[in-house]
Amino acid sequence: MKSYSITDVGQIRTLNEDFVFASDTPVGNLPNLFVVADGMGGHNAGDFASKYAVETLLETIRVNPENNPIKIIRTAIETANSSILKEAAEHETMSGMGTTIVLTTIVGDYAYVANVGDSRLYVIGEDITQITRDHSLVEEMVQLGQIDRKAARTHEKKNYITRAIGGCETVEAEMFSVDLKDNDIILMCSDGLTNMLEDSEIFHIVKESADIKTAADSLVKKANYNGGKDNISVVLIEP
Repeated sequence: MKSYSITDVGQIRTLNEDFVFASDTPVGNLPNLFVVADGMGGHNAGDFASKYAVETLLETIRVNPENNPIKIIRTAIETANSSILKEAAEHETMSGMGTTIVLTTIVGDYAYVANVGDSRLYVIGEDITQITRDHSLVEEMVQLGQIDRKAARTHEKKNYITRAIGGCETVEAEMFSVDLKDNDIILMCSDGLTNMLEDSEIFHIVKESADIKTAADSLVKKANYNGGKDNISVVLIEP
């Protein structure tokens, strides 16, 4: 297994509210773990939310005696949600903070994936496939047939997410199990990448790069070239 992760502030923001964690080696009873979080909130709250949520997630996973990866992940996400809500309630400057989460652990030929919010996981093989589903207002509009995918990319409310860590007393992570094929590459990212690049652009950059480090660096460079309107985080994994 090989992985490479990078996070960049972008061209507009002065603070990076994304947080990335990548481990090819075991974390608790999980054989590996990769996480991207995109924080939100006033002042420095978004920066704190993403980092604190991931740290809480890791602490919970490390002490969980469970062996089922789905149960481990669900418990960790629920604990992170409770911790963010507690911090927000105790500190006025952090009121309303929250974060997206997308994570995966790879067990044999399967990737177990969870997401809350609009950070994404793709599998890149012969084509590019988005595995996660955005928890956002525009995604709901697309599903209802009110707008198409092209209109969704530039819709004025495209950043309105409907589910977040710290958004409600209870959080429901959406879970996926992916059967990986030979030579598949996993891409995880914040919306700072996907708002700046079409899926087809992402696919071609990854496939035409010499290795995953070059690919990730090129993705960030292209997102910044296209405007870099948000923080950009990328994790690439060769299982």
